[in-house]
Formats: sequence, structure tokens, C-alpha cells
Amino acid sequence: MNRQSIPLLSPAVGTHRELVSFHFGPAHSGQKIYIQASLHADETPAMLTTVLLKRRLLELEKAGALTAEIVLVPVANPVGLGQYVLGQFLGRFDLGSGKNFNRHFLQLPKLIEQAKEALGADAGENRRIVRELIAAELARQKPLTEFESLQLALLKLSFDADVVIDLHCSLEAAMHLYTSETAWPEFEPLSRYLGAEASLLATNSGGESFDETHSLLWWNLQQQMPAGKPVPTGSIAVTVECRGQRDVSYEVAQQDADALVDYLVWRKAIRGETKPMPPLLSAATPLAGSEQFYAPVSGILVHRAKIGDTIRAGQALFDIVDPLTDETTTIVSQTEGVLYMRRAIRFVTTGAPLGRVTGTRPIRSGVLLGA
Repeated sequence: MNRQSIPLLSPAVGTHRELVSFHFGPAHSGQKIYIQASLHADETPAMLTTVLLKRRLLELEKAGALTAEIVLVPVANPVGLGQYVLGQFLGRFDLGSGKNFNRHFLQLPKLIEQAKEALGADAGENRRIVRELIAAELARQKPLTEFESLQLALLKLSFDADVVIDLHCSLEAAMHLYTSETAWPEFEPLSRYLGAEASLLATNSGGESFDETHSLLWWNLQQQMPAGKPVPTGSIAVTVECRGQRDVSYEVAQQDADALVDYLVWRKAIRGETKPMPPLLSAATPLAGSEQFYAPVSGILVHRAKIGDTIRAGQALFDIVDPLTDETTTIVSQTEGVLYMRRAIRFVTTGAPLGRVTGTRPIRSGVLLGA
């Protein structure tokens, strides 16, 4: 194992943060796996999973079982880890700018034109050329803030990975994941090993999130390059939501770490016997098909369905009780699917998001991600 540290841009005199990564396996094996946790710094279950995964990778490396380079970043957001306001941990948004740590990652629009000039007829060579172009563009960037330096450092660690796995969690949620339609066949085994109760698919969900910054670039190249300049898939990416923020236990984290190892064995990044594929708990559905619920009024929120329940159209999901008038407003689902996440709130203001149910028919467009 090789431990590396990238210093981040210091925001003020006397302060300094670093991004730490752990590198396992042969560096030039032909396959690179990148795994990070807690880009939203208050999503702790993912962090504990990587702690246990790191221990397992150390054992496997000592045994000579690693056939791919595996880069592990257990703390993907040291900036957010230091954000406390009146005792409350706030790790989703940068307090200095209000920006979401997992939105609006650097895009490389000039790369398309550069690739049109540089690529040839050999698909494998084109992959190498594109990665060189990406590396050059990242090297030219001059971040102005600590936030920007963090996002750039993460991209420099991961841009040349064949597989990018971004571990998060929601507030209260079932295990679920987000990936693209193109990458789904490669990540269906991961969904099975993790026991995901929902798998949401979108090529472009509109938020310029970390995972899609990798996959969407290659997809765009494939769509825009002429037939004589073939572009293979360079990176596939997935966001895994490790249940809810309070789901922190050794048992659950070990289960998820073991599932990641099983997936890496399936990908032949780790030597070993591939475990039988568990059943797929729910078929993949379009992210655009998820019904999102919002509070039409303010009041006490009462949940009437459990996380992971299969919901019927017309089923009551939430009651909002006005403590002054005793009036109760009931929110029902218009969709049949799985209640895969909900907000960890018990009193709501008007317009507050409440939760989501999967759906098979697209009903939304534009930006599909929450704030």
C-alpha cells in the first residue's frame, strides 16, 4: 500500500488541509478502480465501509491477490469535516460559498474539439490519447479556493480510472445506487452484491456530479466523434447510497465492504472464486421516473410507510398535522415502486422535500438531482 497526500489550497493564514489516498495493487495493470467515500462529509456510513475495505485490501495485497490498481479515498471531503455550526455537523454544502460539494465539477468542453483533431482509427490508442488530453487540461487548472482545489484534486486522482465508485448515503434510505443506462450492465452485479433495493438510471441527471463528470465525458465523445475515430468507454461510474446517515454499525459496514470485494472479484480486479450472483431485489428504473414528494403545507410530519416498502399507486405515504387547527393533510403516491429515501425530518415547512418512490415511466426532465 502506498499512502499519498495532496495539500489543498489554504483558505486562511495558519490553516491547512490535505486529501489522503491509499493506493493498492500494481500501478500499470491495465485496470484501475477508484473508490471514495463521504464527498458529502456528513455521510458517515460510507466512511466506515472504506475503513473496513482498506483493512481487507491490505490483507489481499499481502496475499498477492490484487490484479488491478485500486485507489481508496476514505475521506473525500476534509473541508466539510471541519464544518460545525452551533454543534450541528454540516457537510453537504461549503459554508464559504454555499456550493454543494457534489455538484458542478469541472467540465471540459474544449476536449471534444481537441479529440476530433487528435484521435485516429485505433480505439485502444484513442482511449490513451483522451486520457492524456484530460490530464493536460486538469494540469492547466488554477483553483482559486479551497473548495475548487478539493474538486480538482479528486478529479486528478480518478480521471484515468476504468471504474469509479462514489460512496454516499441519504438521510433515511434503503441501499440504492445511481448510474447510467450504458454502465448498468457493468454495475448490475454490484447492485446484486450490495442488496440494493433500487437502482436509478440516467445518462445526464443535470447536476454535474462527481460520477457523471467521468461517465458523461466519454459518452459525449462517443456521440460526437466520427465513425472513423472510435471512442471506447474510458470510465464507468456509480454513486452508491449506503442507506441513511444513522446506519453506522460494524455489521452493516462489513456487509457493504464484503460486497465491494465480491464485485471486484467479479471484475477480476482481485483474484479469487467469483461468488454466485445474488438475486436483483428490484429492476433498474429511470431516475426520471422517480416521484418526488413535497410538503404542500407546514406541520408535524408523520411517516405512514417504511423505507424499502413497495408502494402502490394511491397509497398514503405522509401525514402533515397542523398543531393549531388539528387539520391533517395526507400525501399519497401516484406511482407504484419502492420508497427508497426520505428526509430525516418530523416537522416540515411548506415546500420541503419529503421522499421519493421509484417509477418505471419517466415523469420528470431537466435537473433530476436534489440540491
